[in-house]
Amino acid sequence: MIKRILLSIVLLLVIAYLVVAVTTFNRRPSSRVCREVELVIKDTAYAGFITKKEVVTLLEKKGISPIGKELERIRTKTLEKELAKHSLINRVECYKTPSGKLCIEVSQRIPILRIIANNGENYYLDNEGTVMPPDVKCVAHLAVVTGNVEKSFAMRDLYKFGVFLQNNSFWDAQIEQINVLPGKNIELVPRVGDHLIYLGKLTDFEKKLKRVKAFYEKGLNQVGWNKYSRINVEFDNQIICTKRE
Repeated sequence: MIKRILLSIVLLLVIAYLVVAVTTFNRRPSSRVCREVELVIKDTAYAGFITKKEVVTLLEKKGISPIGKELERIRTKTLEKELAKHSLINRVECYKTPSGKLCIEVSQRIPILRIIANNGENYYLDNEGTVMPPDVKCVAHLAVVTGNVEKSFAMRDLYKFGVFLQNNSFWDAQIEQINVLPGKNIELVPRVGDHLIYLGKLTDFEKKLKRVKAFYEKGLNQVGWNKYSRINVEFDNQIICTKRE
C-alpha cells in the first residue's frame, strides 16, 4: 500500500515537472526586447572599413533599428537584406540571443586595387574580383592601376595580381602603380628606387618578381637604387637593365 502511495506521489511530481517545463519552454518571448546590437567583423585585419556605429546608423536611417523592439517582431532577414546593400559589406548574418541581444556578423568587401583607366572608368576592385564604386571610404594603401584597363581584364588577370600584393607584404609596400600598356603588357612603378619594372604579360608574374627581388638584394644594394631607369624581366631567366643616362 505504501509503495503504491509513494509511486503515485512520484508520478504526480513528474507530471507537475513536465507541465512546468512545457509551459516555460513554450512561453512566448514577446516581453523580451532587444537591448543591444553586437557587431562581429570577421575580417579583423580590416576592421576599420566598417564600424558598429555605421551599421547602427544605417539601420536607424532605414527605420528598422532593432533597439527597444520586441525580439519577436524583429525580422533578421530584413536586416540582412538592407545591410547587404552597403558598399563595403559582402555577406551578413543576423540572429537573436535569449538574453535579448541581436548579433550581426559581417564579412566585408575589401578593396585591393584602385582602377583609374584611360577610358574614364574609375572604381575599386575587391578581394573577390568584383567592382566597387569609387566613393567608398578606403583607408588602406592600394596600388593604383592606370592605362589601357578593360574591366574584364581587371576582374580576371589584375584581380589575381592584386590578391598576390595583398598577401605579400614586401611587394604590397613596394608597388605604387600598375600601368597597363597596349597589348596588356604591364609596367610597375615602385615606391623605392627611381626605375620602372617591366613585366610584359602577367604570365608567371610571381617568378618574375622573385627575380626582381633577388636583383634588388644582390645588385641594387651594391650599385645603388637609381643606377637603372628600367628593369625588364619579361623573358625567362633574364634581367635586362637600362642604365640611366
